[in-house]
Amino acid sequence: MAFFDELTRKAKDVAAVAADKAKDAAELTKISVAIAGEQKEIDKNYRTIGEWFVSEYEGEIPDAVRDLVEAVNASKAKIAELEASKPTKEEPEVVVEAAPTEKTCPICGAKSDSKFCPQCGAPMGE
Repeated sequence: MAFFDELTRKAKDVAAVAADKAKDAAELTKISVAIAGEQKEIDKNYRTIGEWFVSEYEGEIPDAVRDLVEAVNASKAKIAELEASKPTKEEPEVVVEAAPTEKTCPICGAKSDSKFCPQCGAPMGE
């Protein structure tokens, strides 16, 4: 019985270590996601500052950022050009299906568009 007691104790120890590692990994992931969220917020604020700066000082852009502003303006022009080249959305083609042809049952004379007669169950034929 000592063997099984020792085995149970070791299994519990391994399970405890695994649980601690999983908890640590979850905490690390949570912190990484929070950091990424804050980084996105910083990027958004920098972008807002840049947009304000360019619109506020449009004619007086310093030489240090002039190339970047020109690159942004070129990209905006390219986007406008691509938007203009998009194909216009056309109305979808309406497909009208031909009405099914009714067949006459060779046994009872009932009319139907199915493969088998709804009255007697006989094959309707071609």
